[in-house]
Amino acid sequence: MINKLRKVLAGSILLAAITGTSTTLQAQNILPVDKAATQETKMLYSNMQKLVQSKVIFGHQDDLAYGVGWAYEKGRSDVKSTAGVYPGVYGWELGHLELDSAKNLDGVPFNNIISYVKEVYARGGINEFSWHFNDPVTGATAWSTPTSTVKQIIPGGNHHEAFVKYLDKFAAFANQLKGPKGEMIPVIFRPFHEHTGSWFWWGNKECTPEEYIALWRFTIDYLRNTKKLHNLLIGYSAADYAIEKDYLERYPGDAYVDIIGFDAYMDKDADYFKKDLENRYQILEKVATEHHKVPALTEVGYQRIPDPNWWTQVLLPVISKYKTAYVLTWRNWKTEHYFAPYPGQASVADFKKFYADPHIIFQDKLSHSIYTQKL
Repeated sequence: MINKLRKVLAGSILLAAITGTSTTLQAQNILPVDKAATQETKMLYSNMQKLVQSKVIFGHQDDLAYGVGWAYEKGRSDVKSTAGVYPGVYGWELGHLELDSAKNLDGVPFNNIISYVKEVYARGGINEFSWHFNDPVTGATAWSTPTSTVKQIIPGGNHHEAFVKYLDKFAAFANQLKGPKGEMIPVIFRPFHEHTGSWFWWGNKECTPEEYIALWRFTIDYLRNTKKLHNLLIGYSAADYAIEKDYLERYPGDAYVDIIGFDAYMDKDADYFKKDLENRYQILEKVATEHHKVPALTEVGYQRIPDPNWWTQVLLPVISKYKTAYVLTWRNWKTEHYFAPYPGQASVADFKKFYADPHIIFQDKLSHSIYTQKL
């Protein structure tokens, strides 16, 4: 499998040399913003830079934990049950870690998540964390919208220490993510996401740009400098935006971001969705090039996927045009709420075509060498 992937990559690099395709990220071999990043984290980031030139890794939230009609069955995955292989990126949720709960806000035991992360790492998949954590001031959920929380938890705020305790719990959890030799497992950490919207307590109407940036910078500085977590690739993930200024208004700076992306969900209008994706991608690619960051579609989906050709006729034509390290579809919870096909679902046949497209990478085209040697 390693040799197969090397051949694929060698072909894409040769094609770039022949056609003049941009290889800006690859040529510069950008290092993680954490100067003390572990060797495995550096290698993963370097290999993602190479893959992004011509490939897109497919990902799925909570893929190994549960799916439509099942939960916690070892080895099971809705993606594997339909495409025949596991996804290449796995999203996990940390909400309720701050509450000392044994389970996250979706009911997944944190001990299970630790096991899943180790399993994914062993076979060369990539782990990503989001964290919908409760408001440290009011105790309300992430979906509350007060207008003073961020101001109160940044340095100098009267609830700053409450937020620091949250970060201490995150660090304690992250320190359990170790490989067989005791090495820290690299993960993508995507905090305070969808900040261009206004549905979380860190949203654009809930705090000023300066407050948001202060929150982001303190969080990353504390985790890497005080808690000595050097296995994090930091993801900056917006919601809707129409112009570059909106995307960068709360950007915390190049020293605090490794991966940049956005979340996009389709409602009913495929033409509008594709047009919006195109616009946001054009901005994202420009920003990624100018700031030397790896671009990604950090969340995407069409709930219940009623269009049987959505994967190859709506999503693929757009993502294959732009540099995209990975696309992460949201979770499969129940028959009323899922974003990847499961056996018998209307888009299964099209999803198999999506998997077979040469632009797309699932787990079968990745191996643990993504963490140990240059591809």
